[in-house]
Amino acid sequence: MTTIAFYDTKVYDRQYFERAADAGRLRWRFHDFRLTSETAASVAGAQAVCVFVNDRLDALCLQQLHQAGVRLVALRCAGFNNVDLTAAQALGLTVTRVPAYSPHAVAEHTVGLLLTLNRKIHRAYNRVREHNFSLSGLVGFDLYGKTVGVVGTGKIGRVAAQIFRGFNTTVLAYDPAPAPDWAGQHGIRYTDLDALLAASDVVSLHLPLTPQSRYLLNAETFGRMKPGAYLINTSRGKLVDTTALIAALKCGRLGGVALDVYEEEEGLFFEDHSGEVLQDDELSRLLTFPNVLITAHQAFLTREALTEIARVTTENLLRAATGDFLTGTRLA
Repeated sequence: MTTIAFYDTKVYDRQYFERAADAGRLRWRFHDFRLTSETAASVAGAQAVCVFVNDRLDALCLQQLHQAGVRLVALRCAGFNNVDLTAAQALGLTVTRVPAYSPHAVAEHTVGLLLTLNRKIHRAYNRVREHNFSLSGLVGFDLYGKTVGVVGTGKIGRVAAQIFRGFNTTVLAYDPAPAPDWAGQHGIRYTDLDALLAASDVVSLHLPLTPQSRYLLNAETFGRMKPGAYLINTSRGKLVDTTALIAALKCGRLGGVALDVYEEEEGLFFEDHSGEVLQDDELSRLLTFPNVLITAHQAFLTREALTEIARVTTENLLRAATGDFLTGTRLA
């Protein structure tokens, strides 16, 4: 029986992985802490590791895993920027991921963030609980007739764009690898990034983090956005330069921002810090803005997504002996 060292474990991870089909053929060893080079010694006796977005698998960590007898790194997420794939290949380690667990989960959360931010639903909820029924300061705008720019049209971006079209918005799209047939079918128009930023009332990010996309939105690109536009990011935190974002909010360039990710979220998100002083000054500053809404990387968190994550990850682990991995899951 294969032993799997499972890191950054939450209650829902245990629930969904333990009841995944054929999971009984694997021996799970759940750890609450994250996998890094400092914690890699805990892998002793395991043949594979299962990791998440904030585990840090740099070259040193991977070398320690290899020396301990690990041959498979199973990511239970789509993103893989936290793994040194070049080092993994050099060591002969196989790396797998879950490329598409539920694009609907993330896309629907994206739209939910926008609606909540725009109509001030979170602020109204808190007011009414205190018996304050005033409507002052709660004015939003109709999405109907507005222009939404979707940056990145992979599986999640496409679902988000189609939902936005349901509000009778004009949807512009940008992607280095466009899908013109899909766009034509749904009344969506591809354009270049500058034109999208200049015309969009709402900009929604759906890109992976790569060297090319890091800080895609920075002081310069914020300056090209339509004044008063809203920004939604449910993809990767480092797509946005936080220092430039704060400056754009302070000068009124942006009308509102909703984030499910943050560039320095490691060590913060997924944990309860309610009894502590927040040491991240930029995140603290963002939380003071009345037109900023932040959730803690929960866009993926639906029953359907968790079920699919557990299914695909478990199947990859079980197929490791034959190398017959599910289509699109193997990275190295």
